[in-house]
Amino acid sequence: METPPAVDDDALLARIAQRNQRALSQLYDRYARIVYGLAFKSLHSVEESEEVVLDVFAQIWRIADRFDPQKGRADTWIFTLTRSRILDRLRKVKRSGAATTFSMDATELQPPAPNVDLLEDSIIRERRSQVQGALRGLPPEQRQVIELAYFQGLSQSEIAAQTGLALGTVKTRIRLGLRKLQFALDDHKT
Repeated sequence: METPPAVDDDALLARIAQRNQRALSQLYDRYARIVYGLAFKSLHSVEESEEVVLDVFAQIWRIADRFDPQKGRADTWIFTLTRSRILDRLRKVKRSGAATTFSMDATELQPPAPNVDLLEDSIIRERRSQVQGALRGLPPEQRQVIELAYFQGLSQSEIAAQTGLALGTVKTRIRLGLRKLQFALDDHKT
């Protein structure tokens, strides 16, 4: 029996905008682990990361009709929503003063859950490796501001204050670094 071809993300978002729960489920299956991984890298909390996943997909359900494929890729839109939810959680944790840190090494040693799709897991690991390699290829000053923004959740103003750089310099370094990352990651696709 032949498996049907995978529906692309744009089509899934269009169906979600029409309130198709199955499309949301498919998108969730495709991105939940990646969203969780991004959240955990910044939040270091299983509970907070799970909340981010739920928040992101609830938001996708509510605003899928706002996605415009002419303005960008679906995965970029999803990751932008994810980053926004992570920043919200970081601000909440910062306000409550309940920041807890865990060793990332310990989380890497945990065996995969029994319901983990090993093929998907290997794809995610490969993509993570590509992103890490692309980050290492950036000039140190660009890598620093990108890591502060995306992994520590700092705003551009907070980065400027922390590093002593002018806000315009921070914005320029982030823009240039993201452009270089995009080119490096696009090269991996071809």
